[in-house]
Amino acid sequence: MTEATNSPWKVLIVDDHEMVRMGLRTYLMLDSRFEVIGEASGGKDAIDKLERGEYQDQLPQIVLMDLMMPDMDGVQTTRALINRYPELRIIILTSFLEDEKVVEAIEAGAVSYVLKTVSAEELIYAMQGAIKNMPVMSSDVSQALTRGLRKRSASHEVEGLTEREREVLLLIAEGRNNKDISDELHISIKTVKTHVSNLLMKCELEDRTQLAIYAHRKGWVKEG
Repeated sequence: MTEATNSPWKVLIVDDHEMVRMGLRTYLMLDSRFEVIGEASGGKDAIDKLERGEYQDQLPQIVLMDLMMPDMDGVQTTRALINRYPELRIIILTSFLEDEKVVEAIEAGAVSYVLKTVSAEELIYAMQGAIKNMPVMSSDVSQALTRGLRKRSASHEVEGLTEREREVLLLIAEGRNNKDISDELHISIKTVKTHVSNLLMKCELEDRTQLAIYAHRKGWVKEG
């Protein structure tokens, strides 16, 4: 997609709240650099309108995408739209700042992740960056992205536990002490302690109780 020099940039607003859509449209109407060519009340609505060719040769250049919507959320919709129309520049515009959601949105193909608390000038700046495919994020969002990526990396490491470490972890979750684990797995108590230390390090936890809780939360322990 090439940047328009004389004609306004085409914008599609996707949000399940009519008042939000109205507010964005009203504000952008005051800026001659932008033209809101359509609105959608949700992800499915946006996809349907684009696939029906509702905008014909006026494919939007920028999509302002809400995150939390009832039919398809912003991440799902972004992924679907980018797969169909890779030239779109999608900005997630939301009230929610969750580490994992920021990571998911960027992975789905969003150019930027912007909070609805930003000023009008900051939103325009993000939209200008989107045309050039340049991410624009506040420090809070950047930090959330960094935290989310670190958590993702740590999660992948935990999933890579050795078979023996997983066995020890499950026995810890059952309330077994080192002697019980030693007898169950036919290994020395010293080896059990080594496995426990490795588990604490890999899972970034401090004690056996936290390991047990972690195993339960991961769904690795059969209840009952």
